[in-house]
Amino acid sequence: MADPLRILFLSAEVAPFAKTGGLGDIGGSLPKALHDMGHDVRVVMPAYRKIEEGYPGVTGMPLQLNVPTGSGVVNAGAFEGRLPGSDVPVYFIAEYGLFARPNIYGYWDDPYRFAFFSKAALHLTLQLDWRPDVVHAHDWHTAPALAWLHTAGQSDERFRGIGSVFTIHNLAHQGKTSWNVFDYMQLFTHALSEEAYGEVNFMARGIYHANIINTVSPTYAREIMTHEGGAGLDGLLRYRQRDLHGILNGLDYDEWNPGADPRLAASYTVDDMAGREENRRALQAAVGLPQLANIPILAMVTRLDWQKGMDIVGHALHLLMNGYSGPAQFVVLGTGASHYEDMFRQLAGFHREKMSAYIGYHAELAPLIYAGSDMFLMPSLFEPCGLGQMIAMRYGSVPLVRATGGLADTVQDGITGYTFYDFSADALFNAIQRATYTYNTDRESWQRIQANGMTTNFSWERSAQGYQQLYSWAIAQMRYYG
Repeated sequence: MADPLRILFLSAEVAPFAKTGGLGDIGGSLPKALHDMGHDVRVVMPAYRKIEEGYPGVTGMPLQLNVPTGSGVVNAGAFEGRLPGSDVPVYFIAEYGLFARPNIYGYWDDPYRFAFFSKAALHLTLQLDWRPDVVHAHDWHTAPALAWLHTAGQSDERFRGIGSVFTIHNLAHQGKTSWNVFDYMQLFTHALSEEAYGEVNFMARGIYHANIINTVSPTYAREIMTHEGGAGLDGLLRYRQRDLHGILNGLDYDEWNPGADPRLAASYTVDDMAGREENRRALQAAVGLPQLANIPILAMVTRLDWQKGMDIVGHALHLLMNGYSGPAQFVVLGTGASHYEDMFRQLAGFHREKMSAYIGYHAELAPLIYAGSDMFLMPSLFEPCGLGQMIAMRYGSVPLVRATGGLADTVQDGITGYTFYDFSADALFNAIQRATYTYNTDRESWQRIQANGMTTNFSWERSAQGYQQLYSWAIAQMRYYG
């Protein structure tokens, strides 16, 4: 094993404390896998309202952070907890006016909130008397930490020589704001060509300043270097391509385990699939569909958003519900843009005996959908990694995905699922037809595809090995150039 490293892990979301998507999942899972490999990992995130109001196992710390800003020294505190089921410490930066709000994001001062968090997280290490070997920052919210670390921070021997890794979870969200935020951070540097006059782009800053950059899948790493997928930063990414890598997110096998999931009607394994039929009936009962056997149940658990391919789903569902690929049922769980919510409500109202739409969030229903459905749709326009397809395979629901980003890296057409390339309703429905034909006519091949998916390794242990290598390269860069 490699020498143990001291890793400072910065994220705006860390499950289960705060989570809106895959960013929270990696924040709650990767540090545990790294800790199990022998590394000293310290996780830092903001103290959102539910932390301030009292979270089980989280306690206040007897220290005060005096964070220098262009507006004067800001006093902040910190809470401490542990990642559930581990000894990994989690520190919560507490500044009531900035973080104790009803939502995580969506405020006019988000860039200033996360700029303060980034600088406070670095200064927390001084209070802990703990110097990291590498800082691992996630998405634009924590990019200011790297911008400061590799500019102003180099004048302070306490921060000099620390390596950095920047993970891009979704390039579409970049954290653009006024140049005044750098005055607030006491950071003096040059503008980037990717920044408009008087603008700071935090995502661009993370890419520019980090020693090593990675995304959450190899295909997405290639896609974002193209004009079509680069969201205006493709030139900068091509400039940094030598240091750009892609590592697939992992799956928490303790949480997502059909053999021991208490949320299911019956447990099952790849060697004994009998329990899936009981989950199928339980799902049909839960969503109010007729308990019909031997017809495919297709499902989606998703954010109802343009990125997730909602613009091509409606017509394909119309064809499916009207029997163009044979008898079928469809279940959707999700929330998002109102026009997509209305689309699913209207379709479900028209096809009451074939389709059910649960508009909202339902943590208990989601696992039952994975365990009771036969096919799982992810027709994303782009998808940096995606976890839904991995969970679906783990539970024996065959994924039907557009071959983009992490979906292309995790689903093999005809082996672990079905893929299509064109972003169109026709291409999606063609994939549905191919899948339903196999389901209806060649059950042996269908079961083999299910088994292949269930036995594919998406563990965080595999991903952690890749991150360990990135940390070593980042540290080596600082030693070479420093």
